[in-house]
Amino acid sequence: MLSNYGNRLTQGQFSFLPDLTDAQITRQIDYALGKGWAVGIEYTDDPHPRNTYWEMYGNPLFDLDDATGILAEINQARATFPRHYIRVTAFDSTRGVESPRMSYIVNRPAEEPGFRLTRQDADGRAQRYAITAYAADRPEGERY
Repeated sequence: MLSNYGNRLTQGQFSFLPDLTDAQITRQIDYALGKGWAVGIEYTDDPHPRNTYWEMYGNPLFDLDDATGILAEINQARATFPRHYIRVTAFDSTRGVESPRMSYIVNRPAEEPGFRLTRQDADGRAQRYAITAYAADRPEGERY
């Protein structure tokens, strides 16, 4: 049974595990590079489950084939955006399109306020639900 202790944001691979160490991140990057996948680093302060388009940190790292260089970019992103979510995504272009093959969070804010579920009564007996991050109550750049 999977449990989300501490109500952490769970997106991507490894989301129910403790945060990956830099050595574990390096091994995952080595795996992706071994498959010929391009690696990208993204960040956001609005991790809503439907917010799949995060901001790119720099360009995708097509030309880097060394996990140490990519980890250095991740560490620069962590230093630049210490209170944001940062994820690594590996893309496979072997079929002519960039398909994400792996994605996992490598940085998260110290405090994760979570989400609220809002219910609305609609026509008849229908009910609609919306998920909103508590952090979204504050303006962009001040959320964490």
